[in-house]
Amino acid sequence: MLFVLATQAVAQGHDRRESSGTSWQPAATPMTGVHASLGGWMLMGHANVFAQFLYESGEVHRTSHQAGSINWFMGSARRSVGGGRLGVRAMFSAEPWTIAGCGYPNLLATGEMCNGDTIHDLQHPHDLFMELAADYDRPIAGGLRLHAYAGLAGEPALGPPGFPHRASAMPNPIAPIAHHWLDSTHIAFGVVTAGLSGTQWRVEASAFNGREPDDQRLGLELAALDSVSARIAFLPGDRWALQVSAGHLNESEAGLGGQPRQDVDRATASAMYSRTTMSGATWASTIAYGVNRETGAVPGGTLEQTTHAVLTESSLRSSSGQHNWFGRFEIVGKPAHDLHVHEYITQVFTVGKAQAGYLRQFRAIKGWAPGIGGHVNFSLLPPLLAPRYNGRIAPGVGVFANFRPSG
Repeated sequence: MLFVLATQAVAQGHDRRESSGTSWQPAATPMTGVHASLGGWMLMGHANVFAQFLYESGEVHRTSHQAGSINWFMGSARRSVGGGRLGVRAMFSAEPWTIAGCGYPNLLATGEMCNGDTIHDLQHPHDLFMELAADYDRPIAGGLRLHAYAGLAGEPALGPPGFPHRASAMPNPIAPIAHHWLDSTHIAFGVVTAGLSGTQWRVEASAFNGREPDDQRLGLELAALDSVSARIAFLPGDRWALQVSAGHLNESEAGLGGQPRQDVDRATASAMYSRTTMSGATWASTIAYGVNRETGAVPGGTLEQTTHAVLTESSLRSSSGQHNWFGRFEIVGKPAHDLHVHEYITQVFTVGKAQAGYLRQFRAIKGWAPGIGGHVNFSLLPPLLAPRYNGRIAPGVGVFANFRPSG
């Protein structure tokens, strides 16, 4: 997870490469947050809180707009135990109370259920419990280390770090429309991971509950750990983090028309880059690819579809920390049923979304920086969907206030 780590924290054993779950980010990634010591424990915390107003044009007879708050809060504690490092982690979101209805407006976003139907053109709110997990690692020989991770809520070894944790997405309140091809398993209710790492590489495997959360956002929806994944990560230098991963998600997606839940086979590859320029500005970027193969029952037979997604995103933070620019571009193959285009049930539509935004942060107050910002985005539709979305390009805007630890 992205926590602030000053030199003191690094000296007490934190690995700067660590991101969400057991994923890695570039070692050069700037960190923000707060830390303290208590006995033999190093305590760390982070938060990212947006209060936003979003407007999305698009669907005929419906223009979406909403005021609310997108937010997440993280904390960890770590100490030396038995020749290794023990850590406990927690991550929460107040979105079950701060996001109304089935989610916030995000044209072409799909995934999960609400009120007995699949969600489309909205981004579902996060669950109250985003992570409740523990990890342990210890050296075994030379630069080799064994590591283990387990949680009632956590992230398996599948995909790049979840978008709330990526420096390339940190100033951006909006989830990617490729979320369910890349990092939607960042909240799995039940996960166990084990692996082996060297100074520049890590191999690991997970058993986890791959079922997507339901619309009751306050509980722990534990189920059998009958999904599996594996990931290989490589850091060729301080500025880069590469990964490839694959997994089988058992009963992950809701079935079509009341049919049983669908299995998903997923594979991802990503590259993350981070550097500090000569002027002191920090630049973080991510490019990622994901492919899903969904298999499920439909009335009269079985439907098997393979769809692809590509995402690139970047953020640039000035040396003073006051000015933050961010952008994202995605191309995703969306099954017709995801978008509720039920007359073309076997069709896959190639859609895109481009977004650019800015966040102005003000003087920090006791280590926490308030800010204001905004973004514009354009959803890109194929001709067959244009009549449903009032044209092939559907614009949207958002304005927000932000509160998070200073740099």
